[in-house]
Amino acid sequence: MFVIANLIDAVAKLLDLALTIYMWIVIVSALLSWVSPDPHNPIVRFLRNATEPVYRKIRKVIPTYFGGIDIAPLIVIFIIMFLQHFLVPSLHELAYRLRHAG
Repeated sequence: MFVIANLIDAVAKLLDLALTIYMWIVIVSALLSWVSPDPHNPIVRFLRNATEPVYRKIRKVIPTYFGGIDIAPLIVIFIIMFLQHFLVPSLHELAYRLRHAG
């Protein structure tokens, strides 16, 4: 059972890292949107390609424009924080319980 527990623990750690990296991508993308960067810049294109599909899904469900401000990045950050504080610890706890079941 310890192999499955280690696998679940590793998945939890990788998920936490991926969520943290994506949160920083969202933050940088949101900050760049305030300064109108060159849309042909490869970094700007990467950031838009990484965030716009997620924003689009959120905009289909929730209106995100309030007073000319798009809150889709804020909603994404809240979702990421929820996953980091609920799903990741739940996976760690599951791994712990599998290791100590007996």
